[in-house]
Amino acid sequence: MVDSGSDLRLDKRLVEALYLVAPGTPLREGIDSIIRAKTGALIVLGDEESISFLFSGGIRLETDFTPNLLYEVSKMDGATILNRNVTRIHWTNVQLMPDASLESMETGTRHRTAERVAKQTDALCISISQDRDQVSLYIDELKYMLTDIRLLISEANQALSTLERYRSRLDQVTDNLTALEFEDAVTLYDVTGVIQRGEMVARVAGEVEMYLIEMGVSGRLIAMQLEELMTGVARDRAALIKDYMPARGRGVKEVEARISRMTADELFDTETVARALGYRRKAKATDIRLSPRGYRVLANIPRLPVPVVETIVETLGTLKAVMMADEDDLVEIAGVGRVRAREIAEGLMQMKELSLAEKYSLR
Repeated sequence: MVDSGSDLRLDKRLVEALYLVAPGTPLREGIDSIIRAKTGALIVLGDEESISFLFSGGIRLETDFTPNLLYEVSKMDGATILNRNVTRIHWTNVQLMPDASLESMETGTRHRTAERVAKQTDALCISISQDRDQVSLYIDELKYMLTDIRLLISEANQALSTLERYRSRLDQVTDNLTALEFEDAVTLYDVTGVIQRGEMVARVAGEVEMYLIEMGVSGRLIAMQLEELMTGVARDRAALIKDYMPARGRGVKEVEARISRMTADELFDTETVARALGYRRKAKATDIRLSPRGYRVLANIPRLPVPVVETIVETLGTLKAVMMADEDDLVEIAGVGRVRAREIAEGLMQMKELSLAEKYSLR
């Protein structure tokens, strides 16, 4: 049996189950009523045909699901059987007879039955403790106990505070990289540093997202803060990878996947990140000079569509070439036009002046 924990929340089956029982859902409304009444319950979600061989007795209802009806029928001793989408109540007061030889570490009858049914079938079993206000989810070999909403909010706020600090640091190293790009002084070490910080931000954001799934409607304010903190992160990360991948390197999605699978130790190893980006070990990262293609900088110019950014980079090749191009050169590129060419030139100049001013003002 796998205990609950942050890593467990990454399991796809558990994520789907948490969506079903999150605050604000009809199923959670019924569960909360059962908890308040301290009656306890065993609820099984699954295909009736695949679990009916475990049935002994019971009352067939075949009626539409409502939270109040779930609460009422759960007053009986047996299990209540729902369909997977929680739209129908098939049976109630069912005595389930799972294989007693299946190992179980649970002591209570209800929890032990739920664990064995989950192991023997593909059903989601929900066991609600009568005395401890505890809700346990069982899926195959997994067990997860729902966390008190107040504790979830506290943990999510702590994670948000960490995310805010990480995002601030990411912005600092990103601004420094931008200044280096305009000076044509970027090294592989600078690029991997931004990638590392971006991945740290993404991982903390992932933790917050998992809290939000379990929090349901109670997490709306935290979701708004998360959205604000993550604005532009995914876009800039993809553009950064496109800027610095070797010409015959991997695709952006493949690089992102490789980085996301890294352990913490691997992520903080510059050479490992460089290999994920597509570079082979030849020299120190600080000695390898790189020139950006310009995807990330151009993407930060207001009202400049992605297809136009792609066309500009494909035509001119590097950010340095874009900076050297005059207005007439830009107008000749498909999709640019006179007004947009002027906006690009002005936007690049403003970004250059701002990034260099910030870089040297910190020294």
